[in-house]
Amino acid sequence: MSKKIAFLFPGQGSQSVGMGKELYDNYEAAKAVYDKADEVLGRSISTICFEGPEEDLKQTINTQPAIVTTSIAALEVLKSQLNITPDYTAGHSLGEYCAMYTSGVMSLENTLRAIQKRAELMGKTGGGSMAAVLNATEEQLNAGLEAGSKAGYVAVANYNSPYQVVITGSDEAVKAAGDYLLANGVRRVIPLAVSGAFHSEFMKDAGKEFEEFISGFELNNAAVPVITNVDAELTTSGEDFRIKMPQQIYSSVHWSQTVEKMISGGVTIFVEIGPGKVLAGLNKKINSEVATYNIYDKASLETTLGCLKSELMCEV
Repeated sequence: MSKKIAFLFPGQGSQSVGMGKELYDNYEAAKAVYDKADEVLGRSISTICFEGPEEDLKQTINTQPAIVTTSIAALEVLKSQLNITPDYTAGHSLGEYCAMYTSGVMSLENTLRAIQKRAELMGKTGGGSMAAVLNATEEQLNAGLEAGSKAGYVAVANYNSPYQVVITGSDEAVKAAGDYLLANGVRRVIPLAVSGAFHSEFMKDAGKEFEEFISGFELNNAAVPVITNVDAELTTSGEDFRIKMPQQIYSSVHWSQTVEKMISGGVTIFVEIGPGKVLAGLNKKINSEVATYNIYDKASLETTLGCLKSELMCEV
């Protein structure tokens, strides 16, 4: 039986100044993506990726298109070097747009236009905070959320792995939940440096505005199933994506469940495509038996190409 492979794409927080520069300098496929992004976005997102400064790169309005551009550039380089088609795609939060692009749901131009609007809407929605909760049991987490809800709105933003969730909501409620968890056996609750309460009801207005923005977009049926964040389910219908894209802005990211869904579907090889190794780290926590490779620069590309040719017996 042939091995199944999934392509994964990272989300916000994976960015770093200089990302993608090596791929841009060495591969025409990457250069073409960055050049197109600069044209579509009407500004030099490539300069922000390659030169920063970091203060600019970490602003949501820049971070989201920068990561998406870098991830798609890395994807196109991989495709130029190896004839390979994944069995599934998925992306963490904004990375889902790269997954949809990979699966043929949107053109490169529309993917860039969509992520720029998403970043604009999320970046201007202030208020609220987020915190990572490490090594809490389900019972502890639920009790913490219940305690926090007495001070305001609090919910789970990301189910990143069985050992890490991110909570989101009002400042008071997130702090109250964190204080409760720390007082009741949870050893680490880490406040996150974010501009607002992403993946929460604070983002519902942004979701509604985004729904209007994409109403005229051409969304194709996916050639390769995308496991979507909002429900960790296989999605192929273009109209289903039209419904889920706005929902994703204010709904929980079911990442751990997404990876488990692909593993249950027979995936044994994952390739994280884009800056950093965040998703590879989460995969080790979710299931240490699966292989996860990375593509973010020339060396990692060459290593991954060698491993994939060996694992999958792909034809160049």
